[in-house]
Amino acid sequence: MHAKIHIHIHVSDLNTSREFYQRFFGVGPVKQKNGYVKFLPEFAPINLALSEGLPAAGGEGVVHHLGIQVDSTETVMAHLARVKATGIPVREQMGVDCCHANQDKFWVQDPDGVEWEVYYLNYDLAPAPSPVHPCCSP
Repeated sequence: MHAKIHIHIHVSDLNTSREFYQRFFGVGPVKQKNGYVKFLPEFAPINLALSEGLPAAGGEGVVHHLGIQVDSTETVMAHLARVKATGIPVREQMGVDCCHANQDKFWVQDPDGVEWEVYYLNYDLAPAPSPVHPCCSP
């Protein structure tokens, strides 16, 4: 697997957005859960996640966070060591359940407050009757 840019967007109507991105990317979603859809278009290094529901007033924006999906936990750890060495504050989350998957990751925040994650998806979680694993909150 090659690195992918991860983008997570809040949408007001998941069905309408799913149809739009399916047409735009030319492929269907690779994951569909209650209030959540994920696309991995073959032509671009993008992992696009959509969550239904607009952000709360005064809270986070339409773009929830950005991320880079890598090919192993070892790659996460190598980037974590590199970023720590620069003095950028990091928040580590190893073996965390979020976005319907178990992941090893770390977070940084840019000067304007934009959250970035570097992560490896360990495995998908079994379907749940309701969203019990909140989507990737830093």
